[in-house]
Amino acid sequence: MQQESAELIGLKVLGWLASDEDIFPVFLGASGIAANELKERAGEVEILCAVLDFVTMDDEWVQACALATGIDPHDPMRARQALPGGAQIHWT
Repeated sequence: MQQESAELIGLKVLGWLASDEDIFPVFLGASGIAANELKERAGEVEILCAVLDFVTMDDEWVQACALATGIDPHDPMRARQALPGGAQIHWT
């Protein structure tokens, strides 16, 4: 996946996350970012990485996001791997 495609998926995931009244406050608390700062920095790669890292922690969140946005459930992880610092680690 190209970085541009990964960023677009990250933005879709962010849009879904921001619309979820239960999960969005958890993300804000976990990340330490204020909602207004998130809005200003939404297109930054670091923010998109944080969003993708957060959402991919829970399979139910990934499934809900995929259902709501129409993306493939594997796309959030693929997008994260395509962004800086997201390369999959192989321990063998």
